[in-house]
Amino acid sequence: MMHSPLLRLSVALFCLAGLRAESAVQHLLEDKLHARLQELDGKLAGVVGVATIDLTSGRIFVYNGEAVFPTASTIKIPIMAQMFRERIDLNQRVTVDPKDAVGGAGHLQEKLKSGPVTLSVRELMTAMIIDSDNTATNRCIALAGKDRVNKMLADLGFRATRLRRLMMDGAAAARGDENTTTPLEMARIVEMLYRNRLTPAGDTAQMLDVLKRVKADIRRVVPAEIEVASKPGDLNAVHCESAIVYLPGRPFVVAIYSTFLGGDANPVPDAARMVFDYFRQLAESNEYGNKVK
Repeated sequence: MMHSPLLRLSVALFCLAGLRAESAVQHLLEDKLHARLQELDGKLAGVVGVATIDLTSGRIFVYNGEAVFPTASTIKIPIMAQMFRERIDLNQRVTVDPKDAVGGAGHLQEKLKSGPVTLSVRELMTAMIIDSDNTATNRCIALAGKDRVNKMLADLGFRATRLRRLMMDGAAAARGDENTTTPLEMARIVEMLYRNRLTPAGDTAQMLDVLKRVKADIRRVVPAEIEVASKPGDLNAVHCESAIVYLPGRPFVVAIYSTFLGGDANPVPDAARMVFDYFRQLAESNEYGNKVK
């Protein structure tokens, strides 16, 4: 599962835009991260892909980073971004009917058993991200517009990341109408969010505030004093998560995707721990590995 020459070249070209040169020993440390991920991947019935972006140097690391994976609930990040780009009034009240309820994550489906529920757009969006509420998500898709979400993604240059179906649409999934991305594309989307390139800074701050309230696998492997803004996703045989980790001195983006998993396997925590340990070593050392913090 080594990088192809073309992929290595593409990563190298990305790195030319970095803000700070990398030393040879840093490259060797990166190779060890690749080897650890390869070992983790080899133990799985399925496959895993990882992409990271060093928000200090701009350097991109990928392991199966250009493979197309199901997004599960991480597609809700672009949905949220398009809601802000649509300039929807977040205080607008929206009524959700019992017929709109779908299964999976979230509490709205239970509340709808007693009749219609009226919420603000902000409450729907927050439920979509923090609770990963699928009923709320489907209403958010209606507000943002599926075609408009995909146009945004295409206009930004993303070819693999697409919203093709509503949440919990089993018939669409069976047809292969899956919501998809690559680890590298989702990492770039999250980087654009961090750098205020998806929406104006005020809107970005609101989105990051919601994402920082999510408690998932990456949050659990990062020390509590370090902020994390993330969105996980899970389907049958699928686990994934994309996040910004605000590591002091070395903030980074990480996107971890896995599929075809067997049993209760979930490689996200182990992969996240490997990535965090790598960036912590960079944060604590100078470019030659001398630990200075």
